[in-house]
Amino acid sequence: MSSKKENFARFGMAAKGTVYCLIGVLTALAAFGQGGQQTGSKGALQYLSQQSYGQILLILMGIGLLGYVFWRMYQSFANPKGIEDNTKGYAKRAAYFISGLIYGGLAFYALKLAFGGGSGGGKSMMGSLMSGSNGDIIAIIIGIGMGIKAIYDLYRAYSGKFREEVEEVGMDPKEQKALINAGKFGHTARGVVFGLMAFFTLKSGFSGGKISTQTDVFSYIQNEFGSIALGIVALGLVGYGVYMLIKAKYPAMSIASSR
Repeated sequence: MSSKKENFARFGMAAKGTVYCLIGVLTALAAFGQGGQQTGSKGALQYLSQQSYGQILLILMGIGLLGYVFWRMYQSFANPKGIEDNTKGYAKRAAYFISGLIYGGLAFYALKLAFGGGSGGGKSMMGSLMSGSNGDIIAIIIGIGMGIKAIYDLYRAYSGKFREEVEEVGMDPKEQKALINAGKFGHTARGVVFGLMAFFTLKSGFSGGKISTQTDVFSYIQNEFGSIALGIVALGLVGYGVYMLIKAKYPAMSIASSR
């Protein structure tokens, strides 16, 4: 990979990390009664749009997220790690591709919001699919995918697999400690959030076909377990954002990663 392409991919990792930091900080502030709001990825971008130089920030974020899309597609088709051509390998590369599509949609939303669109109540493509006759089946399939993702995030957290995506040579001890703590805490929090999203999406798939969102999960955690539990999960998502920022600085570009 050329240096320009590598820098574009690293910019993408940093953009993803920034989105997670915003989600976590805003939700943690809301949990502890310090302002903020329970929010997901789109809500974080909407928050940026309300700040000084919001348009510039959104354009940078949109371009950055396109860098992450590029990295995911590079992993899918160029196969830098040399993933084997078997069922497991194809599943991994398909997951990278789907991740690229998801962040492509978020990049499009950021750029659309930057130029005066995206904040209205128009029906999304996913909304149209979910309102169709097969909406419940789609919800079940997506719920299963979320469940697999949750298990994999928890596996990465406690197996240390997340460290394979970072080039630790040259890192000082403080950075390495931050990497380990942020990676473990962050992947655990993501596993919890995706696990609950999977549960609620599967549940609704058998009764009405609605996909659960991050904000649905945040509301559930606060209602059932209290503000402290929500604050801990939100800070975990900040940890994941910090992990992605460290990864952007010290990427192991030949090592394939997972959304």
